[in-house]
Amino acid sequence: MEITFLGTSGAVPTTQRNPSAILLRRKGERFLFDVGEGTQRQMMRFSTGFGISTICLTHLHGDHVLGLPGLLQTLDFNERATPLDIYTPAGTSGDIEDFLDASGTTPDFRVQIHDAPPGNPVIEHEEYTIRTFETDHRTRSVGYALIEDERKGRFDRERAEELGVPVGPKFQQLHEGSSVELEDGTVVHPEQVVGEPRPGRRVVYTGDTQPTEAVISASTDADLLIHDAMFTHDRSDRAQQTGHATAQQAATVASRAGAKRLALTHISSRYASNVTPLENEAIETFGDDAFLPDDGDTITIPYPKTDIE
Repeated sequence: MEITFLGTSGAVPTTQRNPSAILLRRKGERFLFDVGEGTQRQMMRFSTGFGISTICLTHLHGDHVLGLPGLLQTLDFNERATPLDIYTPAGTSGDIEDFLDASGTTPDFRVQIHDAPPGNPVIEHEEYTIRTFETDHRTRSVGYALIEDERKGRFDRERAEELGVPVGPKFQQLHEGSSVELEDGTVVHPEQVVGEPRPGRRVVYTGDTQPTEAVISASTDADLLIHDAMFTHDRSDRAQQTGHATAQQAATVASRAGAKRLALTHISSRYASNVTPLENEAIETFGDDAFLPDDGDTITIPYPKTDIE
């Protein structure tokens, strides 16, 4: 699983930072979270490809959606035929439809827009779920969490052979959770050769929000929390007025949630020349696993360390 930060600025872009857009790649799927102005150019610039599976919008402020018509037109010009699903906060799907109509965006491929109420799954896959959670901004808004299911425990081939299990289909039966009978009548059970289930990964993207208990709950044990951190703490009053968080508040959320890593995003243009105060503030509260990515940075999300032997 990889994350590419396509846009990390706040409402006003800078020469170094584009408005909000996060691309998550998992196996053959690509999920795009928010589509700030110029996202399609960022995708070209950072060579992510356009094979998007799903678009998830956190809210409808311009710095999170103005890139949508251009991106859909680019996909259409590239002769996309695969349908595209777009998820947006409950009650806003009609607004997105009107927005696309007003921009003359009528691609030849199917675009299905879905309302996404907080606290609900928007995608339920056999290996993972993407769920919404409530956020606190100045408009209808949600965050998204991609949560992988537990994986099977490790199969101990050496132990299986010691027990007399022949190499072949019985290995798979045991790994799938079924007991097998050997030629001499001995029964071998899965728990004799299969380890404990292994945890999957959790990635959480808040979009714009003040710190809330709902965000902390959604981020519990997250492998990566991508949190709004628009201001340093000396501007906490301004953060509250505008429905945003400070870097210190984001770090506190990550600490309380037990997140493993924290990425600060939606950075105000007032820090265009120096983002170090934001990063230092988060590190002071959360530790060295807090960081402030640049546009184009790509990070890998490994499986939990309990997976390593």
